[in-house]
Amino acid sequence: MRKLFVSVAGAALSLAATSAMAQEDCGKVSMAEMNWASAGAIANIDKFILENGYGCTVELVPGDTMPTFTSMNEKAEPDIAPELWINAVREPLDRAVAEGELIIGGEVLNEGGVEGFWVPTSIAEEHNIYTVEDALARPDLFPGAEDESKGAWFTCPTGWNCRITTGNQFRAFDAEEKGFTLVDPGSAAGLDGSLARANERGQGWLGYYWAPTAILGKYDMTLLDIGAPHDKEEWDTCTVIEDCPDPKPNAWVKSEVFTVVTDDFANKAGVAMDYVKGRTWDNRTAGKVLAWMSENQATNEDGAYYFLENYEDVWSKWVPDDVAEKVKAAL
Repeated sequence: MRKLFVSVAGAALSLAATSAMAQEDCGKVSMAEMNWASAGAIANIDKFILENGYGCTVELVPGDTMPTFTSMNEKAEPDIAPELWINAVREPLDRAVAEGELIIGGEVLNEGGVEGFWVPTSIAEEHNIYTVEDALARPDLFPGAEDESKGAWFTCPTGWNCRITTGNQFRAFDAEEKGFTLVDPGSAAGLDGSLARANERGQGWLGYYWAPTAILGKYDMTLLDIGAPHDKEEWDTCTVIEDCPDPKPNAWVKSEVFTVVTDDFANKAGVAMDYVKGRTWDNRTAGKVLAWMSENQATNEDGAYYFLENYEDVWSKWVPDDVAEKVKAAL
């Protein structure tokens, strides 16, 4: 009996030592805090969970898509890019993965980055408007043009690439002939203001926007079906070219957004790598967190605490029960 006790105790000590070693192995981790809101928030969420749930020591470093990717690829630092929009670095990333230098983790935005034309969901549901053509058939529902007999289709401010694509799509759909005017909002604030004003007044709004963003987290908007697939050749030779003579309707390609880590991190992180592979959220949840941050002038760290305190049903699915308990205890 005494031998059995000693054996069981030894096994328990061994398991405890293994668990402690796994946490210690995670060690110091450098993580890019990208300079846009969704990426800044998820970096701080990761920091809190990795430190309090997995025993890592996380240092956040400033980041942006190309500089961060280049540094990870050439210098193996930082260890983690929590939100990398990989369409912009597809070819060199594929090479780095093939060579074993970088590893693609989970799809952090499981719907991807989304661009297109939106209308308020209340208008979509009331009037059965779910495609661009549906909207164009009802210019009376979309006020905002100087000529009140016309519907307003809001484009992007001067200098934004989406101004060109939106202008070409406007012509591709013959929107002017269908009673619409392309409206320049003047600035990012003007674009946001027009969308917010329409929603606050219960009016229609039709225009370009993207997700996840704070304003689409605050207002319930429906993305319209363009009625055509993404045609890359058409996109490259016409859709993104100023005043293309014969544009055609063309859907935006989904922006794939993944976590990318260095091989060094994957080798030392232990079970923390499972978290990096499995952690994901949808655009609506991300948008609601961004909306709270915007309304409260909150920092990325504030946004992380807000999410962890109010969306346990989301993040608790990312981690085992014992890790979830450690995270909750640290809040």
